[in-house]
Parts: sequence; structure tokens; C-alpha cells
Amino acid sequence: MPIPAAIPLNADLHCHSVVSDGTLSPEDLAARASANGVQLWALTDHDETGGLRRAGAAAQAQGMAYLTGVEISVTFADTTVHIVGLGFDPDNARLAQGLAATRDGRGERAKEMGAQLARAGIGGAYEGALQFVGNPALISRTHFARFLVESGRCQDTGEVFRKYLTEGRPGYVPHRWARLGDAVRWITEAEGVAVIAHPARYKFSANEEFALFSEFKAHGGQAVEVVTGSHSAAEYLSYAALAQEFGLAASRGSDFHSPAESHTDLGRLPPLPDALTPVWALLADRIRHPTRHLAPDRA
Repeated sequence: MPIPAAIPLNADLHCHSVVSDGTLSPEDLAARASANGVQLWALTDHDETGGLRRAGAAAQAQGMAYLTGVEISVTFADTTVHIVGLGFDPDNARLAQGLAATRDGRGERAKEMGAQLARAGIGGAYEGALQFVGNPALISRTHFARFLVESGRCQDTGEVFRKYLTEGRPGYVPHRWARLGDAVRWITEAEGVAVIAHPARYKFSANEEFALFSEFKAHGGQAVEVVTGSHSAAEYLSYAALAQEFGLAASRGSDFHSPAESHTDLGRLPPLPDALTPVWALLADRIRHPTRHLAPDRA
């Protein structure tokens, strides 16, 4: 049964599993999403689609509608920006090649991060981070953060990033990711929709943000995350206005990584602001609906 675009929907179209830097399996994420009332779900691991078949099967078992997803790292204005892809063909060869190329270099970057932390007096960080990695090809700053919390260096992952893993700190190692235009084309050529993820996180100037939205739209991008776990209520409204200004659809996703780390749980976001086109309206023919439907609650 198609999902009418006009009906408010508990859609969560941004979260991560152990296949990238989350702590739950695709199956456990699907169960948690379903328990929290999610009606339309997507798993969006970083630069990796290896968990999508499991996620799709788990969504089917939970009776949830499902979209394929991924979150691609790009470099724009010397800043790492994330582009979510939704509803694409996961077997598209060009997308697979692009994601593989984007993943290249993470291992060497991680070793250099470990070396820099060792020079700052924190030995064994690279080996420690590996203990938290489900997919060694996707070792990231988050895995180092979990090690530093587990080893007692910091109280939480936020403190780790502030002290060690952001620009100018001893464990920060820059990396150039995919180009914005390439990432958008990989998604759209695979018949998906490209979405700017959590735009408030990038701390761009007004001119830089305008350039990001303009270039994204010119390359074929079609949506922006308006309601997401790291946005404030004021930012929901700000990015709703930008979505309208640029003619973009609106997406909604918690960016959930872990029960112990994430501020917003799966399915616990407010609805999209009124007068926006939800991204799922662009993807009606790409949504995978469960074959079994739960009986309506007649209580």
C-alpha cells in the first residue's frame, strides 16, 4: 500500500549499525525502530551498503516500510559534509565503485591518528579503536572515541572529540573525501534521491551554506534533512525555509548510533514542519512495503 505524502509519518531515514560506526546490528536497529513506532525506516551506514540486505529483511520481519540508504562523506569548502542517499539500487556498479574509493584511505588515516595520540601520551589507541570496529575498512574517529571513554581518558565521546579529535587537537588527521558532485551523481544514477545530512552541524558562513545548497541542487540533489537529532527547534524552522527557498524536499532522521551515545532515539523526532514536501513523496515507487500488515488497533 503506498504511503500518502500528505499524512504525517514517523519516518526515520538516518541511522547507523555496526557495519559502520553504530553499536547495534541491523536487526537490532530494526527491532528498536519498530518498537518506537517507526513506520518508514532506512539504514544509512557511512560509505557502505553491506548491511542493507539484512536491514531490508529485518524491516520486513518487523512489518515496517523500508528504503535503502547510505551516508557518503564528501569534502566541500575544506569541510567534511555528509550526503545521505535514499531509495537507490544497492547493486548499482558505479555507486559501489564510488563508495569503495571513498572508503580507501581510512586505514592509513587511523594509523596516523594512533601515532599522533601516542605522541600526546596516549599509547595503543589504534589497537584499542580496532576493538570497537565491526568493519575494519570503516574505522573512524568514533571508534577512537569509544576506546578513550572505555580506557577512562574521557567521560563521554563528546569530551573526546573536544579534546582530541577535532581540528587543532592532537588526534585530528584531515582526510579528503569524495567530491560533492560525484556523490550526488552516484546516488541519482542509481535511481535514488540525494539528501544534505544535518546541515546545521557544518558551521558554515551564510555564503558558504548558500554555495553548498546551490551546488548540491545544480548537481541533482533533491532534499535536505530538516528534522534530525542534532538540530534544535529553531533550526528545524530555519532549514524548512531553506528547503522551500531551494525547492528541496525535506527528510527526517535521528542519526542514531548507540543507546549509550545518541541524544535522540530512533523514531523520537517531532514531525516535519508544515508546507514541506517529504522526501518519501519522491520515493513512492522505491519504498519496500511489508507483505504482512498488522491489524488495526480496535481498542
